[in-house]
Amino acid sequence: MTLYEAIYVRRSIRSFRMEPVTDDILKGIMDLVAEMTPLFPQIKFRVDIVDCLSRKGKVGGVFTKTAPYYLAVFSEPKEKYDMNAGYVMQQISLYLTTKGVGTCFQGMGKMKESPADGMKFVMLMAFGLPKGALIRHEYEAKRLSLEELCVYKERPRTWVKEMLEAARLAPSSFNSQPWRFVVYENRVHVFSKNPTTTASKKGKFNEFNFGVMLGNVMVAAEEIWVDLDLIKLNNITHKSIPNNQYMLSILLKA
Repeated sequence: MTLYEAIYVRRSIRSFRMEPVTDDILKGIMDLVAEMTPLFPQIKFRVDIVDCLSRKGKVGGVFTKTAPYYLAVFSEPKEKYDMNAGYVMQQISLYLTTKGVGTCFQGMGKMKESPADGMKFVMLMAFGLPKGALIRHEYEAKRLSLEELCVYKERPRTWVKEMLEAARLAPSSFNSQPWRFVVYENRVHVFSKNPTTTASKKGKFNEFNFGVMLGNVMVAAEEIWVDLDLIKLNNITHKSIPNNQYMLSILLKA
């Protein structure tokens, strides 16, 4: 299974076997991080693996799943650091899926010890061997359709559709799916649905969610051999999609 294939079958795992994974898998996580180019390379970040089989009590938080391992991401508290962290964590999540290891983002999780290097804790991700099924069928994913997520200004190229499908399948906090897309032949303008008062908790993780979604987009782009740029354009306004905030644009070079 490739990272791209994992996009279509990954599911959030709620129950883990309290058993170790292989050292090769743990090493593979750190190798992936070392080789990865984050969304914002100027933002320093760190990924720690918390082994709860050998040392308990390092993680906490409301509704945190019991798991043999957690991935903790820390970052410099700079603009877009949440998005950067989401991008990194989603690619690790897809990697673990390809190795038969389940994952679940822990939005309410926290580390009980503060980092000593000035980094800020961002997110926990539980991982381990699942008690039940690791993967799901694509049709089982409770996601909005592309017709509900997109406004089509032009007929998109085939590879644009493939990247939009990868974006559509991205997980998000509370399954909020905040992204909306204005689609042209070779570019996509990405917007965030403005949260309502009752959705304020969902908005807390908004930029992290977008990082996760962009992680899927970049994996898809690499799979279909398309180069793209992520930029913010000054001439795009909220008028393209009412009640939405402009985030960035995806420009395809191919």
